[in-house]
Amino acid sequence: MVFYSHIARQDLKSIFDGLLTWSKHQLEYNHVVLYHNTIVDVCDTLDKKAIHFNARYIIHKRYGEKVHTYKRNKQTVWYIIYNLDQHNNVYIQRILSNHTTIAEPK
Repeated sequence: MVFYSHIARQDLKSIFDGLLTWSKHQLEYNHVVLYHNTIVDVCDTLDKKAIHFNARYIIHKRYGEKVHTYKRNKQTVWYIIYNLDQHNNVYIQRILSNHTTIAEPK
């Protein structure tokens, strides 16, 4: 099963609100809904993945041990940061974009 932390749920709401009010490029409401729902769909399949990658960035490691990278387009990548338990349940902690993730020294 996949579970969302309170902060991850807030991240999803912020993503939706941010897309809806994005001043750089106005998006239609239906497009925003589809975009948001696609991120949720990706999250909801994490418990079915055979391989789970370790978090690399320091900021990601603050929130979880594992990360799934969802490349939306050539400019935007979403990082879904989560933990696993012994039953392969996924606990999503944060959802961050490459626009807020910077490479730090290890």
